[in-house]
Amino acid sequence: MDVKTAFLNGFVEEEIYMDPEGFTAVGEEQKACRLQRSIYALKQASRSWNTYFDEVIRGYDFMKNDYDPCIYKKISGSSVAYLVLMSMISYSLKMMLRC
Repeated sequence: MDVKTAFLNGFVEEEIYMDPEGFTAVGEEQKACRLQRSIYALKQASRSWNTYFDEVIRGYDFMKNDYDPCIYKKISGSSVAYLVLMSMISYSLKMMLRC
């Protein structure tokens, strides 16, 4: 997942409309855009991204820690892999795929 555009990967559950400055066409001043994905500065952006990230990570058979939601664990045979989220940056997917 690209960390620079992480918030853009989340989906919005509510109907959210916006009227971006400078994108109004003549005769269509009353129209607005409905968001299909999350954007920066949206109050729900962090939660939306985290929900999407959680679904992806669980798809790789990682389990979320009951006591700290920023820690995931995967057990594969005799190996144990931990994934720790720190300030929106996680260990790369390359590390995960080595498991």
